[in-house]
Formats: sequence, C-alpha cells, structure tokens
Amino acid sequence: METQENHEINGFIDFASSLTPLEKEAEEALACVLRQKSYEKGNYLLEEGTVCSRIYFIDSGLVKTFFYTDTREFIMRFFPEGSMFTELGSFVTRRPSDYSIEALEPTEITYLDHADLEKLCSKYHSMETYFRKLVSLAAVNMMDRIGGTLEEKAQVAYRKFLKEQGKLLQRISLADLASYLGITQVSLSRIRGMK
Repeated sequence: METQENHEINGFIDFASSLTPLEKEAEEALACVLRQKSYEKGNYLLEEGTVCSRIYFIDSGLVKTFFYTDTREFIMRFFPEGSMFTELGSFVTRRPSDYSIEALEPTEITYLDHADLEKLCSKYHSMETYFRKLVSLAAVNMMDRIGGTLEEKAQVAYRKFLKEQGKLLQRISLADLASYLGITQVSLSRIRGMK
C-alpha cells in the first residue's frame, strides 16, 4: 500500500520524469533526498533577502511569488498544485532573493535542496538534463510574463488570465489578481464590470 508521503514524492518524480526520462538509479537516488513540508495560509516558503535553496513541487495548495516596491506589491506568478518551480535567480546565483514566496492556502510541498541537486547532477546525466529543462521552461515562462506585462492592456491581460488560469479566480483575492495584472483594484473592478 502506497503511503501519502510516497504519493507526494511520486508527484515530484513524475513531473521531473515528464521533462526527461530518469534512469531507475537516478529516480531512486532522487526519492531518497526529497523532503516534504506543510505551510499554513500566509506562511512564507521564501522571504526576500534569503537565498533560495529549494526546487518546490506543490502537492496541494497555492502560492504566489512577489516583490514590493516603495508603493505596492507586484505578483509575478501563482503556482497551484502540480507546479514545480524555484526562485531561479537566487537558486542559480546563490544570492539573496529579491522575491518572496507565500502560501495563499494551506499548502503541502515536496522539495529538493540545492546541495542534493548538485550531487545528483554530478552523478546522473538525466538529472542534469532535468534541471536544464526546468531552467529553460522557467526562463520561457518568465519572458512570456514580462512580455505580456509590457505589451498588453489590462483588459487583454485579464482575459488572458481568465483563459489560462481562470480556475484560480475563486482561490485568489481580487487584490492579488490586481497586483498580478499590474493594475489597481479599482481598475480591475471596472474591467470585470465590462461585458
């Protein structure tokens, strides 16, 4: 009988395997170093100013990555269950992060530490390929996000969010959605009121 912990570890391994096939030995070594953690709503997985040392897989729940300026919060991404991510800049450079990651709901994660990833990559080519593909996907997603923010009007950005991530609408606050879209809550209310 599979335990809940094994099921959650399998989610991480299945996602990694979807990026590149892992040989059995690499998969077993990965399973040995994966860890789980629970976060309550409002808890931080990562705080600005600390080095991101983990690749996260969301087993259940929802998180946001964000940063503050002098005047407001900017949300970069939402990550629901089934997502794998890290704060890439900090994870790769080993420098303190400019971003924070916060649980928007009670959240269960499986994570891989940077030091363990380094060991696995030096021993297994498939793990190195997995990480390269994860970094590539993260870079593409971030470029899409930046490009969309720069070129889209708020109404277009809102429609795009509804199309691509509409199922999250019931799980996030309107303040967070406005922050993600880079607009005020008043502007968001106006856009939502349009037919």
